[in-house]
Amino acid sequence: MWTTLFSGDYYWFGIIYLITVLFIVVLIIQQKGDPLKTITWSLVLLLIPIVGIILYFYFGQNYRRQKIFNRKGLSDMERMRDFSHLQILELPKKSFLKNPKINSKQHIITLLINNSKSLLSEKNKLQIFSAGKEAFEYILNDIASARHHIHLEYYIIEDDNIGRKVRDLLISKAKEGVEVRVIYDDVGSWKLSKKYIEPLKNAGVEIYPFLPVRFPYFTNKINYRNHRKIVVIDGLIAHVGGMNIADRYIDGVEGMGQWKDMQLRIEGEAVHSLQVIFLTDWYFVSNQALNDDKYFPAPQVNDVHLVQIITSGPDSDWASIMQAYFAAITTANDHIYIATPYFIPNESILTALKTAALGGVDVKIMLPFQSDSRLVYWSTLSFVGELLEAGVHIYFYHAGFNHAKLMLVDGIFASVGTANMDIRSFDQNFEVNAIIYDEEITQYLENLFLADIEDCYTYSLDEWNNRPWWLNFRESFARLMSPLF
Repeated sequence: MWTTLFSGDYYWFGIIYLITVLFIVVLIIQQKGDPLKTITWSLVLLLIPIVGIILYFYFGQNYRRQKIFNRKGLSDMERMRDFSHLQILELPKKSFLKNPKINSKQHIITLLINNSKSLLSEKNKLQIFSAGKEAFEYILNDIASARHHIHLEYYIIEDDNIGRKVRDLLISKAKEGVEVRVIYDDVGSWKLSKKYIEPLKNAGVEIYPFLPVRFPYFTNKINYRNHRKIVVIDGLIAHVGGMNIADRYIDGVEGMGQWKDMQLRIEGEAVHSLQVIFLTDWYFVSNQALNDDKYFPAPQVNDVHLVQIITSGPDSDWASIMQAYFAAITTANDHIYIATPYFIPNESILTALKTAALGGVDVKIMLPFQSDSRLVYWSTLSFVGELLEAGVHIYFYHAGFNHAKLMLVDGIFASVGTANMDIRSFDQNFEVNAIIYDEEITQYLENLFLADIEDCYTYSLDEWNNRPWWLNFRESFARLMSPLF
């Protein structure tokens, strides 16, 4: 192929192509990104002429460093920034730090205030749902109770039974005069048709796709998707977690069984943080700045549960959620429990997990026994051997598909949200997690986790290493390609 490029009529084309490839390789190296990602893209560019260049411009660029999603200047974000400076000063004086367990995680609280302006809220009422049927019953009831506004932001909205229930209820509330705003990801919800959307618009619902993939506009950002799932009702109630609007969270999937996930319902101060996230994303998709105080009514909650709402994505200065995971793992004293459907850690997280286990921390990771994405799953399996060797306990959940994204540390730290423990969630997707510092809530989640272990398969290191050689080869190849997922 290269001989053909540099001969006869193709000579100058070959020269131009070679210069282009070398230019892009230098560009990738200058980004100072993950070495595996840099090597993988360099190989793609060198081994797949022309197509490799197209793939890089569509999928490979680092938009966090380019700051193209910069949203500085929004008044709500500026307000969060001002409050975060005050919280840093006031944090050492807080009475809850007298609790030794919470005190041991103070550095994580400070980290999240600094890296993403994630305010620590104290007065919150929390409800946890691990079943879609119950979670959507509450979501529908809360939407029905709305008096002023309803804000929804989802990666996937399906035109199925639950999707149509939500749509019809939103139409009804809009006709009552309630402000209704919806953001859906254009790739995640690519099946959503005009037949679904037009009735919403006709009823007065404002609905926008996030980063629409329409040639030629935004097409080079197809790899950067809004993976967040947020509901805010009247600024007083919010839902956040891993559940999209789709029947599979209620009815399961044929051949895979029940589709499990984790959802959090919040009343209290943390709702304001989720409201800011929605309104910031709303400004991005609609160019409408909604800064009125009516979207931030005073909470009426006396329960005390410490919560930080943390986001990350191409619009953030730091890989905030990845840093939160890293800090929680590296400073764990007793145990770490993780459930994630997609596990492709970067080198920092992988080393942290192995180091924790080798240091005597009880590390348990729950993965699905079967997945909805083969190549990603094969890459996930490539990490199992070295984790087992370090003393990490790996569990494969077989009673359905566990889609929950959960991290529990030392009986005091819990993370529930949308971010998987993979490169895509760390670097490319717009994500949101709730970080909870609370013994009662964390213990409840740990009980759910340990109960799910009863429905898991496990492997010893010898059993894993004695699998057929071609499985290891397949998984290693998938791992090499993982930066492209």
